[in-house]
Order: sequence, then structure tokens, then C-alpha cells
Amino acid sequence: MSPRARTVVLISGRGSNMSALVEAARSPDFAAEIVLVLSDEPGAPGLAIAREAGVAAEATDFRAYPGKAAFEAALDARLRAERAEIVCLAGFMRVLSPPFVERWKGRILNIHPSLLPNLRGLNTHERALRQGVAEHGCTVHFVTAELDAGPIIAQARVPVLTGDDAEALAARVLREEHRIYPAALNAVARSLTAANVREGRLNPS
Repeated sequence: MSPRARTVVLISGRGSNMSALVEAARSPDFAAEIVLVLSDEPGAPGLAIAREAGVAAEATDFRAYPGKAAFEAALDARLRAERAEIVCLAGFMRVLSPPFVERWKGRILNIHPSLLPNLRGLNTHERALRQGVAEHGCTVHFVTAELDAGPIIAQARVPVLTGDDAEALAARVLREEHRIYPAALNAVARSLTAANVREGRLNPS
């Protein structure tokens, strides 16, 4: 079996996408191993959910640091201590700074509830309904310094139905998020592991 890419999931709340990633990673054929769930909020419900699933979970409380740079330095140190190879944002509500993103370039994934590049930012379901679009959806992308603008890894589309409100549309999109995020992580992890083997950074076991 080839080594699995060590993956840390960052959350701020319940982290339903985190749960989908953890469940997918139970398969021995999945190319990523979820080694830690980390939250900026000590009270995040997702921490307990992760522990119940048998995954290490802890908080790096942003309030404990004098500013964003200090918080991100602590976050970076924790990721490196865990020997993280991939970082997945799953409802992580902090915008990461360009220096942090640059240090982890090509290794931070995010799931966004719209068909990027349309509807960057927040309140995507409400905005989709206001726009009157026929389709909505979700996107897994690499994180870059520009918000919701990194290279797209995977997308899923859902129809916008007559009578939809934001809650109904969000639920339909969320089901697709739970499907494509694990698939995207698996693909990225498999590619990363293959590159590491080719370049001699690790050997298949």
C-alpha cells in the first residue's frame, strides 16, 4: 500500500464537510489520512464529532493571540508539527493571509457553495435566488491569496427549482458538497503522493 497523505481539516463550527472527509478516509483505498481536526473556536461542535469518529481534534483559539499574524504563526507551527501535507478548509471562517497561503501553496483546499467564479463570498444561496439562475452548485478549489479565486478542482451542479428558498437550495447543494469534497481530496492526495514518490521524498510501503 502507498503512503497516505497526512491531512488536517480546519473548522469553525459543526463541520459537516469534515465529517464527510473523515468518513471517506475510513476506506483503506482513500489516498488521504485525516490526522487532525483543528478549530479556531474551542466550542466548535465539530471537535466533539471528530473525536467521536476517532480522529484527534483540538482548538487553536484565535482569541489567545494578539493579532492575525501571531494566530497564523501558531496555526502554521501546529500544522508542521503534525507533518501535514494537505490542509482542508471545511467551514473555517477565517480568511487566511497571503503569506500563510503562500507557505502552503498548492496544498490548501476549500469547498465553496457556488459555481465559481460566480458568487464568491458569503450568502451564495440567497444571491443565486436573487439572480434567478437556473443552476447553482458547489466548487472545490485550491486556496490562493485572492478570495474564492484559486484553481478549480471539482464542481457539482444542482437545479434551482420553482419555489426554492435559500434553505432548500442550501440543503441540495450540501449533499453535493459531501460527495465532491472527498473525491477531490482523494484525487489531490493521490497526485501528491505520486509526485513525492517520483521525486524521492518518500517510498511506497
